Amino acid sequence: MKNILVIGSTGQIGSELTMELRKRYGNEHVVAGYIPGAEPKGDLKDSGPMGIADVTDGETIGKIVKEYKVDTIYNLAALLSVVAESKPALAWKIGIDGLWNVLEVARTYGCAVFTPSSIGSFGVSTPHVKTPQDTIQRPSTMYGVTKVTTELLSDYYYVKYGVDTRSVRFPGIISYKTLPGGGTTDYAVDIYYAAVRGTKFVAPVKAGTYMDMMYMPDALNAAIQLMEADAVRLKHRNAFNIASMSFDPEGIYQAIKKYVPDFEMGYDIDPLKQAIADSWPDCMDDTCAREEWGWKPHYDLDAMTKDMLEKLRVKLSK
Repeated sequence: MKNILVIGSTGQIGSELTMELRKRYGNEHVVAGYIPGAEPKGDLKDSGPMGIADVTDGETIGKIVKEYKVDTIYNLAALLSVVAESKPALAWKIGIDGLWNVLEVARTYGCAVFTPSSIGSFGVSTPHVKTPQDTIQRPSTMYGVTKVTTELLSDYYYVKYGVDTRSVRFPGIISYKTLPGGGTTDYAVDIYYAAVRGTKFVAPVKAGTYMDMMYMPDALNAAIQLMEADAVRLKHRNAFNIASMSFDPEGIYQAIKKYVPDFEMGYDIDPLKQAIADSWPDCMDDTCAREEWGWKPHYDLDAMTKDMLEKLRVKLSK
């Protein structure tokens, strides 16, 4: 039975990943790592063990790994794209110096490590349509720079020290449970809240701005499935393209209008978000993930939209 530490367990992905891992492996086998001031609450706190795991302080991670005999670390500590642009030094400290600490602990205690990369690891010179698994990566944001470095450093620790590092390049993640915080793709979550609340939505990026997106259940499954995959099959490690759907604001707007006919949307372009979005792929080619570990999403835009609206109506009615 695995013993797992989730670093960043109270974040958008971490909070749901921790609960999904507990469902699969047993509550007592999954430790919710957090930083002071961001302690787990509710079911996340009550359902299993937790402890301070600050990536900027490797000793805290080492203590938990030793205490709970952790063999697998999901390292989700990072600043999202827009926030990282306003705090580049902190983005590097958390994303790269923090990763170094995690990898050193993993090397010492023999842990496998999952540290997600992103569509933000690509840049304007990358092919934007069916972006290849192996292609030029020249991002123009600090978020992107840290993600490329994440991929390279994780590969280095695998080649140099034999640390079992694995990663996916997440698209924008959409969830009804936890609100995102400072990402370029956040609008694709906010728009559903506006539809359910009956308010007009104002899109921050232009029509025709396509980006890869993914529903949270598929994102969680991708992370877990990759960590469970047979290492012999993996020709790549850090990081696999994974894809599910690609749309622009008009596409998601029309998908919602099928279920909310009176829904309205306008535009007020955010220059920073638009610039970041323009540097990212329209859609990625995830052939390698499909071939090497059987990746396959379950949700398309329509299926996600139907589920998001149903779940949000229940959530917002409480």
